[in-house]
Amino acid sequence: MNITLSNQTILITGAAGFIGSFLTKALMEQFSSISIIGIDSITDYYDISLKEERLNMLKNTKGKVTFLKGDIADQNFLNNVFSNYKPTIVVNLAAQAGVRYSITNPESYIHSNIIGFYNILEACRSTMQTENPVKHLIYASSSSVYGSNKKVPYSTDDKVDNPVSLYAATKKSNELFAHAYSKLYKIPSTGLRFFTVYGPMGRPDMAYFKFTNKLVKGEPIQIYNMGDMYRDFTFVDDIVKGIINVIQKIPKETEDGAPYKVYNIGNNKPSSLMNFVEILENCLIKEGIISEPGKKELLPMQPGDVYQTYADVSELEKDFDFKPSTTLEQGLSAFAKWYKTYYNR
Repeated sequence: MNITLSNQTILITGAAGFIGSFLTKALMEQFSSISIIGIDSITDYYDISLKEERLNMLKNTKGKVTFLKGDIADQNFLNNVFSNYKPTIVVNLAAQAGVRYSITNPESYIHSNIIGFYNILEACRSTMQTENPVKHLIYASSSSVYGSNKKVPYSTDDKVDNPVSLYAATKKSNELFAHAYSKLYKIPSTGLRFFTVYGPMGRPDMAYFKFTNKLVKGEPIQIYNMGDMYRDFTFVDDIVKGIINVIQKIPKETEDGAPYKVYNIGNNKPSSLMNFVEILENCLIKEGIISEPGKKELLPMQPGDVYQTYADVSELEKDFDFKPSTTLEQGLSAFAKWYKTYYNR
């Protein structure tokens, strides 16, 4: 069943985050009669000024956006948001991200990804017998749930019972929680397994951003597994288009009666890490950010890493006639142009 976004109130958690801010901006530009409630706890996991920059971008967006600073793991705060604003669509993008960080800081993942997501589900459940029930819950999962699966491309039909990081385990848990709530309380829920999202205003802990910072300083960049790794890099604009498509379509009930679905969103074209670095360097040289390719330090595979990611997006294409299409050259060029403007100010 399709949802008309006109006159809907959409709650977006993680609104100061990379994907959340771009999604908010796109929704406000494309749909004039919606209201967006954005919440974010603005943690210092990475440079807060970048989150503030994203929020400043939203101030220039036409339409009604209300931003609230708060933590989805704070049940009272979240219940008040639902009580005061009565969202009809919920997009949960708030999470503690990062594979390696989860190895040394597990508590923050339980806090945000488990307790926080449970609170989201409970808040949605509280609306189901009211005049304004949540029509659709969309939440971020991750390609990390596939762990070290050998079969490629990764399909949502594959078993994902062997996570290789706590981050991946929390994301798989989100899918299981959402399925249970969907079945028990008929909350329409769609999970999206994102594949290595990149672009302007991205997360500084991501490889392409860290590489760029080191290249600018003339420092060697560290490349793991001796460069023999592959990633299905996905440009943020493609992710946002995918989310907007998904928001507008409530999933059909599964065989067990749950209005529930999970999709991959990836570029469906894995690139070797060495090829990715070469394209990034070329884009940075073209923008005058660096003058020549940098030095590479080849290192072994790191704990929690996987050899490759590769999305089967056939379900997304079948249901929405859409799949990501931005090339690495296009996406990294956009990033390089933004980086030059932002850091030269």
